[in-house]
Amino acid sequence: MSDFSSKWKKENEPSLGSRIIDSIKTPPPLRPRIELASKQIGVQITKLDANSARLREKESVLFNKVVSSIQRHEREHANMLANELAEVRKMDKMVTSAKLALEQIALRLSTIQDLGDITAMLSPTMGIIKGVRTQLTGLVPEAQSEIGEISDLLSAILSDVGQVNAAPINFDTANEEADKVLAEAAAVAEQSMRQRFPDLPITEDTATEGEYDLA
Repeated sequence: MSDFSSKWKKENEPSLGSRIIDSIKTPPPLRPRIELASKQIGVQITKLDANSARLREKESVLFNKVVSSIQRHEREHANMLANELAEVRKMDKMVTSAKLALEQIALRLSTIQDLGDITAMLSPTMGIIKGVRTQLTGLVPEAQSEIGEISDLLSAILSDVGQVNAAPINFDTANEEADKVLAEAAAVAEQSMRQRFPDLPITEDTATEGEYDLA
C-alpha cells in the first residue's frame, strides 16, 4: 500500500519539464521589479548628484583663478584656465542633464498603477536610458554597466507586459517623447549652469583680442 501511495504522489508531482514551461509562461511579478528599477535609478541619481557637486566645486575654484589671473593681467594663464573651466562646465552640464532625465524616469515609475500605464509610461524610457548612457560615456565609467542593468530590467518588464497585455507599442511616439525629455533635461541643465556662474569679467584688452572662449 505504501508503494502504491508513493507512486501516486510521484505521478502527480509536476515533471521538471512542466515546471520549466510554467516558469516561462508565468513571468515574475511586475510590481517588485518596478520597485527594484526605481531603487536602482535612485542610486544612480544620488551618484550623479555627488559627481555634479564635485564638478561644481572644481568650477568655482577655476572661476576664481581665472578672475585672479585676469586682474593680474596674466592673459595666457587666464586663457588656459578659462578653457579648462569651459570643459568642466560642459561635463557638469552633461551630468546634470543625465540626472534630470533619470529623475523623469523615476517619476514615471512612481505613477504606474496598471498594465496599461506600464506600456505608456515605460516605452519612452528605453530611449531616455539609451541617451543617458551615451551622455555619460567617458564621464562616469562606473555608471555604464549599472545603467545597462536598469535598461535590461525595464526592457524585460516591457516584454512581459507585452505578452500579457498584447498591446502594440508605438515606437515612433515613444522615441519622440524620449527625445523631448532629453532635450528638456539639457535645457534645464543649461539654465542651471547660467544661473550658478556668471560670465567671466572681460577687460577691454581681452575683449578686443578675443582670448576667452567660454561657450
